[in-house]
Amino acid sequence: GTHIICDRKFLLECKNSPVARTPPCCLPQTPGVTSLALSSLVKLEELKEQNESKEAMPDQDQFEMDI
Repeated sequence: GTHIICDRKFLLECKNSPVARTPPCCLPQTPGVTSLALSSLVKLEELKEQNESKEAMPDQDQFEMDI
């Protein structure tokens, strides 16, 4: 048999390859496995809206003080 021997440096370089970062073209869409689940997408949208609403509110003092 033939053994293919790869050194550590080569394998680490392959990790950053553009080909390694793109999914296969014929991969089936499975929610929660190959794509985000629908509930996860809804949660992400809710979190995004919450963050935007927090940023939109001006900073207010927690208590008013009478001097």
